Amino acid sequence: MLANYLIGLREGLEAGLIVGILLAYLSKIGHRELRGRLWIGIGIAVAVSLGVGALLTWGPYAMTFQAQEILGGVLSLVAVAMVTWMIFWMGTHGRTLSSELRGRVDAAVERSTWALVLLGALSVGREGIETALFVWANVSGGSDPVLGTLGALAGIATAVVISWGISKGLVRFNLGTFFTWTGLFLILVAAGVLSYGIGDLQEASVIPGWGTAAYDLTAVVPAGGWLDSLLGGIFNFTPQPTWAQVIGWVVYVSVTVTLYLVMLGRRHAPKPAPAAASAVVAAH
Repeated sequence: MLANYLIGLREGLEAGLIVGILLAYLSKIGHRELRGRLWIGIGIAVAVSLGVGALLTWGPYAMTFQAQEILGGVLSLVAVAMVTWMIFWMGTHGRTLSSELRGRVDAAVERSTWALVLLGALSVGREGIETALFVWANVSGGSDPVLGTLGALAGIATAVVISWGISKGLVRFNLGTFFTWTGLFLILVAAGVLSYGIGDLQEASVIPGWGTAAYDLTAVVPAGGWLDSLLGGIFNFTPQPTWAQVIGWVVYVSVTVTLYLVMLGRRHAPKPAPAAASAVVAAH
């Protein structure tokens, strides 16, 4: 539930910030009358996201077991790719998000006022589809579906309240720190989803090696116990992973965390002073 809550909270905050920027800019440039069309696009995005969630939940039941495992494995890999991209995109575009969105609004108003509907749908729809796909993949890995869904909804509801508070000046906190730490946490969650997806593909005989455990931790984490339920619900932990799952988890975490820390280091690196830069140019 905690993992899905943070997914809903993070994605909801991103969507809330985007909506707030778009609405505020329309008011600033004197086009408050176009805010309704932006809300239409946002409504379409929410409807599409709910449709994707429903399709993922009930669609696979008509498929064979092997087809379900293949679909589950592939969608888990897609979910990992989307969330990984989201983490890095927010890390590299967070500072310029406002100016980029304002530029898109200007372009949409110049082309057609109905282009704002498309802008709202695309800007919020991406977050909604990512949420639906990742929550589904996490729940499919063994989390309780009811608690998982409630956790995601609670996270989204919290994000709505925080976004409203930010827009009214009632809530102030360091968004950069929040996105940095939740990014690291979601990398570990995504690694678990990746491991689960690999297991699905092994069960479907797409990847060999199913049934051969790399190690057995059931003595430390008994199956069905509270610790197994906690780790499984948050990180898709399994006490008897296959070698493919172990290798996939280790490679993903090692590579992704390293790149993430490099990105953070570049983002926080001090910029050279103008005088120092001029001196360097003069020296050459």
